[in-house]
Amino acid sequence: MLRLVFFGVAFATLLTAGPRIASAEQSETVETGTSATDTEDCAAAAPTGNDTRARKHRRRSRRHAHVSGRVVPEETLRQDPLPRPSGNLHLVFPGVKDEVEVNIYNADGSYNIDSLEQASHVLRCRRTETEKPMDPQLLMLLSHIYDHFGGKPLEIVSGYRNQRKQTSNHFKGTASDIRIAGVSPKKVREFAETLDGGGMGIGIYPRSGFVHIDVRPPPSFRWIDYSAPGSNEAEKRPPRGWRRKKLQS
Repeated sequence: MLRLVFFGVAFATLLTAGPRIASAEQSETVETGTSATDTEDCAAAAPTGNDTRARKHRRRSRRHAHVSGRVVPEETLRQDPLPRPSGNLHLVFPGVKDEVEVNIYNADGSYNIDSLEQASHVLRCRRTETEKPMDPQLLMLLSHIYDHFGGKPLEIVSGYRNQRKQTSNHFKGTASDIRIAGVSPKKVREFAETLDGGGMGIGIYPRSGFVHIDVRPPPSFRWIDYSAPGSNEAEKRPPRGWRRKKLQS
């Protein structure tokens, strides 16, 4: 009799645990495979552990992933010093009459503070209308891109973002997403990679049609993101209470 009771309890436990296990596995696949992680500030962390479960988990992640990235080996980066660009920049924010044409350098080669401020104004957060001084090194890289593609305006998809995810390079003022009319994102990415002597993040977003450029501490990172436009909107929301703080100030 006790044996029958034992098997009955065990059978009932299996029936109830089965859906939970299936649900957990499905949830794990969604979190690791289709997460709209803001890849711009990630590093390719080496997987730890080599057990069977970890390997299966990684294979499942790759099979469903919208994002793939890699750390760039130092030996493949630019070895010679990057020359100074012209300093010219023509930044355009599409859809509104907001653009600037400046040279970020003074005649003596120092940065022109007024030009940096004008560029930062166009690269401001469009959701909150707040500004942050953009990293001059980022603007220098954008000037290189501007020079290479014949002085075509750089269309700004996103610059500084006053957002909840504060680890993002956009929040730090060290990143910009750009397009160039008549130039494929792939060509923009390929040229940007030639500028990297260490400490750059370069990502391409084929479905949205833009290239992300950032400056960061080494190592350099590359990625491709096939996520649908707007898939990480939750991360871009303004910080909680920012309107209230603005009204109090």
